[in-house]
Amino acid sequence: MTVAPKILLADHLKTLKLPTFLREYEKLARQCAAEGLDHVQFLARLVELELIDRERRMIERRIKAAKFPATKSLDSFDFKAIPKLNKMQVLELARCEWIERRENVIALGPSGTGKTHVALGLGLAACQKGMSVSFTTAATLVNEMMEARDERRLLRLQKQLAAVKLLIIDELGFVPLSKTGAELLFELVSQRYERGSTMITSNLPFDEWTETFGTERLTGALLDRLTHHVNILEMNGDSYRLGQSRARKAEASTRSPVAGLALRANAPWHAPAIWRARAPWRLAPRHWPGFAPPRGRICLRR
Repeated sequence: MTVAPKILLADHLKTLKLPTFLREYEKLARQCAAEGLDHVQFLARLVELELIDRERRMIERRIKAAKFPATKSLDSFDFKAIPKLNKMQVLELARCEWIERRENVIALGPSGTGKTHVALGLGLAACQKGMSVSFTTAATLVNEMMEARDERRLLRLQKQLAAVKLLIIDELGFVPLSKTGAELLFELVSQRYERGSTMITSNLPFDEWTETFGTERLTGALLDRLTHHVNILEMNGDSYRLGQSRARKAEASTRSPVAGLALRANAPWHAPAIWRARAPWRLAPRHWPGFAPPRGRICLRR
């Protein structure tokens, strides 16, 4: 291919937004020629590469738009640390069919039991399935809505949040909400009711949610909408982070510092003081074996 057609082809591929075509067509053409494949097989391979790369870029964009604090999958979650958690239920939720049905998920349990990890894993699975996801904490979400209300852009923000396929609200119950904040959160949940899926993690059981929302009336109305189509994950158990900390301390305690000191005392390479005491080059010159002081005056130059 001469220079002019290559330049024209590159320009057309850029216009059509086919970067993988542009990057791979020459190398793939040589491979197909060496394998004796025809132009249809060459084009099929090239289109497949473009589709795979495009899907990868779309997943990366969805993950970035979700604003996850960290990217964690369910593959790295230790289900053995939380035996009360139904593993099969979580893996079933990872198929994301509940999002298509516009159902909700509520994960309840004390701090450190992996609620956020599970939420991140389900959010990542939804991104990989081609669904839009938004992750936030309850306190951050309420603050954003209150600021938007003060700046007269609350309606636009509510429309954006209502359009998301999966909205993940983490750490509900850690910080009590103001009356205005509770009402704004209730309004958002009402807007998403049977229109989109919402996942909430909380360290409080349902009967204590009144402490967060202030009134039983508002709490009851909120739970009525959330629990109509809901999957509840019970994650009661000891803190996973606390268990890891205890394991590290137990491992460190098996290494006796007294034994380490004894080892250093018995090892000659850990006894520099003995070496300095016995090494003749560390003694004064008059104590060196066979040393004879020079006669005459010695001039030392700096």
